[in-house]
Amino acid sequence: MLNRQIFLIGMPGSGKSTIGRRAAWEAGVSFLDMDSWIEQQAGMSIPEVFEKYGEAGFRRMEKGALAFLSMTRPGMISLGGGTAMDQENRKIMRACGSVILLDRPVERILTDLNPENRPLLKDNPEEKLQELYDVRMPVYRALADVTIRNDGDFQSAVSLLSRVLKERYHA
Repeated sequence: MLNRQIFLIGMPGSGKSTIGRRAAWEAGVSFLDMDSWIEQQAGMSIPEVFEKYGEAGFRRMEKGALAFLSMTRPGMISLGGGTAMDQENRKIMRACGSVILLDRPVERILTDLNPENRPLLKDNPEEKLQELYDVRMPVYRALADVTIRNDGDFQSAVSLLSRVLKERYHA
């Protein structure tokens, strides 16, 4: 049983939701996808939130969601790609849990990512993803307690994350 939250961070398309959900299940840890939670609370999809409230409105929702969810029963929470870019959010993560980074190379992300579902990547996804990667990865790496490289197959990444949850966090 976890005694602190595990925050799963990484680029859009790094596998936080799919790999995180499966690894949490294998390790017997509860899992929550924060973007899905925000969608349920808002009654609309993330692209619709961006369209209606803009990025600033979404980031306010994201900050409120993180503050609330960080105080719930410990488990693994998959965060949106931009959550860790806010200094207050980083303070919440540090105070309430541990941070695991799923690090996936841009080339691999581009093979799986649907830019239509990613408001920040809609126009010229290759260039925008590289720009986001260059800005975000140093912040992610500085924040992470553990980094898991996701450059192989799905099951390898799941196994690595599950093993970290069991061995390091005694899940």
